[in-house]
Amino acid sequence: MVLSFGELLLRICPDGEGEWLRENALSCYVGGAEANVATALALWGIPSAYFTVLPDNMMSHQLAGYLGERNIDTSRVIYQGKRLGLYFLPKGKDLKNAGVIYDREHSSFWELQPGTIDWDKVFRGVTWLHFTAISPALNAGVAAVCEEALQAASARKITISVDLNYRAKLWQYGAAPVDIMPGLAQYCDIVMGNLWAAEKMLGIPVDASLLDKSVKEEYLSHAEKTSEEVMRKFPRAKLVANTFRFDTDGGGIQYYTSLYAGGRLYHSMEYRAEKIVDKVGSGDCFMAGLIYGQYSGHGFQETLEFATAAAFQKLFIANDATNQRVGEIEKSIIAYER
Repeated sequence: MVLSFGELLLRICPDGEGEWLRENALSCYVGGAEANVATALALWGIPSAYFTVLPDNMMSHQLAGYLGERNIDTSRVIYQGKRLGLYFLPKGKDLKNAGVIYDREHSSFWELQPGTIDWDKVFRGVTWLHFTAISPALNAGVAAVCEEALQAASARKITISVDLNYRAKLWQYGAAPVDIMPGLAQYCDIVMGNLWAAEKMLGIPVDASLLDKSVKEEYLSHAEKTSEEVMRKFPRAKLVANTFRFDTDGGGIQYYTSLYAGGRLYHSMEYRAEKIVDKVGSGDCFMAGLIYGQYSGHGFQETLEFATAAAFQKLFIANDATNQRVGEIEKSIIAYER
């Protein structure tokens, strides 16, 4: 079973022009990077569980029920504290966008403290733990809980994956990502992110001239160097994945990925689109694809192509999590190859 650990959020989507005020209507989505991963895995037939902390109220139980309806095991959820975490972001915008507004302080998850969780209960039946760099960005207490979780999972020989999501607006408690994340990355078997996240989170520098080149071959070459350095610094890492998503003129996207494993770099097909619907959750879908492929025993190239196609297709779904099944994603790969 794959256990995803992080904060369950609600994404509120006001439009930039203020029509939500005139129409008295706000779109709302169930969010959180780790919940997005859990949702995709359950949809793809992988035993999927989710661990978070929620206030003990009607809304929280409805949210847990919503996840349960999607075949996600929520039996480990802890109900305590007073509030649910929120964030505000218009449709089509990226979480790295300067306009994102977080309302997460003093949420039930934000108030987590080490020494309060029964990890024997949490990890019962679990063979894979997934978390992201978003959780330790909240405060020192949650960062300590993350380390406690990784130590407990490692002691139980559970495979551990991390997504190096960087959220500048969340790292506000006096610690820089590079002060925290290397201590957590040492426990991880799979590290996913991009070149700039590896620099910000793990202290692995990016060539300053790279952005000036804007050539795919140069990016992939740098991905190989960065991946090798990740494995040198963190010997437990067996796979290192990087995504490359660039905005194009007119609201379009150029997208491709790489995976370093077994001493070589694999890279995906390149995808392009003139218009997209929603950027949120695409990286989570890619991470879920990596887990799906490796959990299912697929080869590295097959795993990478599936994960990349799933992430690209997510760009056209107005929700935080994917709703595409395995067969639909596999068909999209064949169609794009043609």
